[in-house]
Amino acid sequence: MKLSFLLWLASALPQSVSDQVCLATTVYLEARSEPQTGQMAVAEVAMRRRESGRWGGTVCDVVRAPGQFATSTLNENVVLNNPVAWQKAWKIAGRAIAMWSLPNHERRFVVPDAYYFVVSDSAWPSWIKGPPLATIGAHSFYSIN
Repeated sequence: MKLSFLLWLASALPQSVSDQVCLATTVYLEARSEPQTGQMAVAEVAMRRRESGRWGGTVCDVVRAPGQFATSTLNENVVLNNPVAWQKAWKIAGRAIAMWSLPNHERRFVVPDAYYFVVSDSAWPSWIKGPPLATIGAHSFYSIN
């Protein structure tokens, strides 16, 4: 599937399904090679941003905010060609969305308070101030400074 098709599909579906498509696409693009815990952590960052409202009111708005996630930084002709990784990302997205429907005190977080992540071997952005909250696989997670 092409990224452009998934983003179009998300725009045509009911909001609940649209959110899962957008979140699964983000998990796939950002963390498909990571362990399940790392994928859930990436999903948590997107869901926490949606809950804050600073990056948009829907999951799709958040993950498509300019320059924030792979859905907005990659060429829309990128092909998602690993069906096993897609199925895993879809399940992770569904679990994350279901968790966020619970009251805050009932949620079980992998990376509490994380609003950002970076791939550990990439260039360090200037906004990083201090150590990460957690490092899972190739990703380091940070809170708002």
